[in-house]
Amino acid sequence: MTSPFTMTIGGTAVDGNAFFPVVNPANGAVVADAPNCSPQQLDAAVATARNALPAWSARPVAERQKVLIAMADAVDANTEVLAGLITAEQGKPIDVARTEVFGLGYWLRETAALELPETVNQDDTERLSITRRVPLGVVAAITPWNYPLGQASFKVGPAMLAGNTVVLKPSPAAPLANLKLGEILRDVVPAGVLNVISGDDSLGAQVTAHPGFDKISFTGSTRTGKLVMAAAAQSLSRITLELGGNDPAIVLPDVDIEETAEKLFWAAFSNSGQICLAAKRIYIHADIYDELAGKLTTYARSVEVGDPTEEGVQLGPVSNRRQYDTVVGLLEDCERNGYSFLTGGLPDASSGFFIQPTLVDNPPEDSRIVQEEQFGPVLPLLRYDDLDDAIARANASQYGLGASVWSADPDVGFAVAQRIQSGTVWVNEIMHLSPLVGFGGLKQSGIGTESGLAGLLEFTESQTLTVKRSA
Repeated sequence: MTSPFTMTIGGTAVDGNAFFPVVNPANGAVVADAPNCSPQQLDAAVATARNALPAWSARPVAERQKVLIAMADAVDANTEVLAGLITAEQGKPIDVARTEVFGLGYWLRETAALELPETVNQDDTERLSITRRVPLGVVAAITPWNYPLGQASFKVGPAMLAGNTVVLKPSPAAPLANLKLGEILRDVVPAGVLNVISGDDSLGAQVTAHPGFDKISFTGSTRTGKLVMAAAAQSLSRITLELGGNDPAIVLPDVDIEETAEKLFWAAFSNSGQICLAAKRIYIHADIYDELAGKLTTYARSVEVGDPTEEGVQLGPVSNRRQYDTVVGLLEDCERNGYSFLTGGLPDASSGFFIQPTLVDNPPEDSRIVQEEQFGPVLPLLRYDDLDDAIARANASQYGLGASVWSADPDVGFAVAQRIQSGTVWVNEIMHLSPLVGFGGLKQSGIGTESGLAGLLEFTESQTLTVKRSA
């Protein structure tokens, strides 16, 4: 058996000895068979990355920056093929997929503008002491299925700029765009510096337990993140974990309801709710609850859900069977407990994993739909009377990834934001990220930082050099 998709190891195409199917979530059809990396091929990927490390890390930073820019150019030149693969394997509308590809190129270019700091601790007749940042070594970059290339941008560029070599392992639910990326970059990146492998669910555990990795950068669920952390402990591999979130939004009673309703909808339902930083529970002041809930309901019913390859479609399916079943399970729990759906609800039988945008009307605080991360197109709306109570409820979570506050007065919103226990809190917007600004989670939402200088430094170690100049 062969596949049009191959892994990239040592700058060359590597076929699989076995394969696994990648399913289109819009229709259930198999898009392609992806190579299933064997233990021996994983060893080879790690070994070739290790062999490429001395020459790559010895290159001046300016040369590594040029490679990242060349990578961005190659990505831009292949926007249509990469976007088409994202839509086919992940289910997001094609225009949104194009934006994701654009984001990868943009992130690579902006990351290339970062500089590794060097501190002169002492420079006199007695001694020269300098602290610099040095690469960790071979990095495992493990990415999720919700943004196949977008999530790779947070890992590959910073790791390479810092002087590391990389083995990129995408989710088995959406590996094709990353495999194609590896193919596109074979003539751009020096052999062995960026390797791309794919495999079924067993490959992730093999990667995290492999003693050849000096750093594991993982984005995914909190449950899996704990397993990654335990596996990395065996060899003391450094880790960055960007994990789950149950991000609250607090809406103050002074907002423009019409304008805020549309913004809140997309804050929650972009990418069919499959974003770690999406609003996943919205606390609305009692004075405006009914009116805002009504506006959200009306807007939700106007949004076009369907085949993501068609023009005008705004939301596609849930990305894979496992997540679809998770979301349906939450909807069934809502129905069993008698919670009211303002719109949406349990899906009809379909050949694809489609769920209409669903609003749950003021379920109890201890309900599953409030306490669990749904990661799908379902949103609980929650009424509050007292702001202190809303903040306390927002903070009463094992998660602390992102949050947002909505107010006509930005200063009031900012004061509320300072009381929320999340790694990033936005006021009057959400999910604004920058390659120059780090983000990460509190509590069980992760360890470490991605993006910005702080994210770049996650791929380095501090080293101090001291020269004695006089006796």
